[in-house]
Amino acid sequence: MGARAADTSTLGGPRAYLVWTAAVGAYGIAVLQRTTMGVAGLEAAQRFETSATIVSTFVVLQLAVYALAQVPAGLLLDRYGSRVTLTGGAILMGLGQLLMSQTETVGVAMIARIVLGMGDALTFSSAVRLVPAWFPPARVPVLTQLTGILGQVGQIASAVPFVAVLTHAGWAPAFSAAASLSAVAALLAVLLVRATPPGVARPRVRQELSRLPLMLGRILRHPATQLGFFTHYTAGFTGIAFSMMWGYPYLTAGEGLSRPAASAVMTVLVVVSIVGGPLIGTLTQRHPLRRSTLVLLICAAIVVPLLALVLWPGPAPIWLLIVLVAGFSIGGPASSVGFDFPRTDLAEHRLGTATGVVIMGGFLGGLAAILLIGVILDVLRPAGDYDLAAFRLAFAVQIPMLALGVIGMLLTRHALRRRMAAQGREVPPWRDVWHSGRWRRL
Repeated sequence: MGARAADTSTLGGPRAYLVWTAAVGAYGIAVLQRTTMGVAGLEAAQRFETSATIVSTFVVLQLAVYALAQVPAGLLLDRYGSRVTLTGGAILMGLGQLLMSQTETVGVAMIARIVLGMGDALTFSSAVRLVPAWFPPARVPVLTQLTGILGQVGQIASAVPFVAVLTHAGWAPAFSAAASLSAVAALLAVLLVRATPPGVARPRVRQELSRLPLMLGRILRHPATQLGFFTHYTAGFTGIAFSMMWGYPYLTAGEGLSRPAASAVMTVLVVVSIVGGPLIGTLTQRHPLRRSTLVLLICAAIVVPLLALVLWPGPAPIWLLIVLVAGFSIGGPASSVGFDFPRTDLAEHRLGTATGVVIMGGFLGGLAAILLIGVILDVLRPAGDYDLAAFRLAFAVQIPMLALGVIGMLLTRHALRRRMAAQGREVPPWRDVWHSGRWRRL
């Protein structure tokens, strides 16, 4: 059914920011839940009396569920709206953390991470979906970036207050406290979040189950969805693998940094994205025909320091490590540009599903990188005594993965531009733009 135009006083008004703030809060709590195991690895190995390799499977399993659940989560979002999916996601994550707080069995802990991954999968796409529903198009790119950036405060919360509770009070109180925050997120979603502004009917999707494969196939085949997928994959997977699994071990066991120094370098992941995200959002808004070019330039900022690190003789200087982590960090906001392609080229009532497909890109890539790096490390240092040489060879596997992503971006961008040209939307060549002076607008 069609939706009436929003009241301009409501679109982007105070209530819009209230709804968005509640959604960002729910997403920040989801990030906290997502990253708790990354800072509790040693305690988990002691609690479950198992190896670090088994503990790492908690993270891998959670990521796998998160990535694979994106399409079902998108279908649910299109069908029921952000209020329902944000609430459901928060409840699932709370249940997962509550289960984790009480169990001492590896199998039950894995079930807990599966439940948490399912809840996490419902959250970010729901928060992002609210932005074009509640705000005018001119604000959407920047607010989409801010949604992702502000949500990363949850990572700081897991590294500081959660670790403090874990250290001083123990496992069960720490994970129970985390679960209680998800209850707060669910309450905020119920009380404050609405899928659309007052007076605007939410697009209803009443798709028969038998027709779902056909509908999903159309979304997957659309070049805007494909370009969004490869954008999120190429710009995002290195930062995901670094922040969620291998960054801290590499800095300490590989480069030999102290724990405080490694923690300081890791904070660059958050700081650079906070600074760079709004800038990328502004450039995306001002130059919509050059969004993919912007992402490709940022991908170069990831590849160059990574290649330098792999080839560097001996321990890397601190400046190179900071440049490397800054590249990984700016890749996060760049990956969010992937959501903009479906937003401008797909029907509104299919954006939830398309957003889920885009999110799969970075997290499937991150999962693959985590697994490949781990396999190479195990082959080179089977005793687990990882060193700098082993880490550098393992990290090198990300270079062909990046090359694959860039090729995917170029091919799908070409297909999308052909489709745009058929609709009368030409993307002028750079030489024509430069000579005409239109580069200031593109």
